[in-house]
Amino acid sequence: MTTPAPKSSPGNFFEDFRLGQSFRHATPRTVTTGDVALNLALTGSRFPVQSAAGFAGSIGLLGAPLDDLLVFHIAIAKTVPDISVNAVANLGYADLRFETRAYPGDTLSTVSEVIGLRPTSDGKAGIVYVRSLTRNQYDETVVSWNRWVMVRKRNESARAPETHVPALPSAVPAEELTVPAGADFSGYDAEAAGSPHLWEDYEVGERIDHIDGMSIGESEHMMATRLYQNAARVHLDRHQAQGSRFGQPLVYGGHVMSLARALSFNGLANAAFIAAINGGRHAAPSFAGDTIYAWSEVLDRQPLPDRADVGALRLRTVATKDRPCSDFPGAEGNDPSVVLDLDYWVLMPRRG
Repeated sequence: MTTPAPKSSPGNFFEDFRLGQSFRHATPRTVTTGDVALNLALTGSRFPVQSAAGFAGSIGLLGAPLDDLLVFHIAIAKTVPDISVNAVANLGYADLRFETRAYPGDTLSTVSEVIGLRPTSDGKAGIVYVRSLTRNQYDETVVSWNRWVMVRKRNESARAPETHVPALPSAVPAEELTVPAGADFSGYDAEAAGSPHLWEDYEVGERIDHIDGMSIGESEHMMATRLYQNAARVHLDRHQAQGSRFGQPLVYGGHVMSLARALSFNGLANAAFIAAINGGRHAAPSFAGDTIYAWSEVLDRQPLPDRADVGALRLRTVATKDRPCSDFPGAEGNDPSVVLDLDYWVLMPRRG
């Protein structure tokens, strides 16, 4: 009797990837107001445009758009079964652009192409570079990005793919940032938003301690990972993790990004949208029980072409675990408490 082919899949390992390989990732996702509510419960984000339909309508939008990072986490989760289900770690991002805003009821689908491959020096894994983009039901690009991830080899003696490290841009030019369609910030209600500080009030080099901390519960970080439909085993399988280097599941790094963004409201309440992520790294793992703090630095402030109502701030947000940020840990170099170092552009109303 012929043994049937296995129906389940262990996912791709490093030696399975090839330069130029393309993936149409499974399971399109329609995002609902229920997802929005659960994401709010898990992050506590308070940015008003994403919190209130009426507030969003006051700046010309048809309703409250989806949280930018919720969109990104769902988008990147689509890639996990093909790209990173056997990951050791997600290492970084570059040239991430939010191009079309998503709203409840939109359906998101993702495709990826392998743009680079590099074996690790110990031969046990390799770095896979991919370019991914997520489209909505109208075939509009919602978000696009590069990322690189360290993936285990199935067989350490297997021949590694040919090495190619792609050249990636260090930043998205401010003039290429996309303002949400229909948005007009000239009537922006800063009092309702909770802060009087607008684009003109921030200076390059200014550092902001976001003060507040948020502790990560085990059920919460796993629920967030499942909300995004991220199937990476390192975040969800406590039994398997007992035999790993850390002995427990890792918190999905994107969830730490969302917590840092939520914490940044205290000091950056009018950073209405994330327009692009220039680069970022998960500097160290986070685990259930860690308390996340954050601080931000203004790296640049740029007007946008033909827009007097809104400008762009380039921010560096650093998140730490179990260390408040009044002295800006990691500002001048490595600090063992730093878990996230993110370089990104936000859109902020101007005084006009």
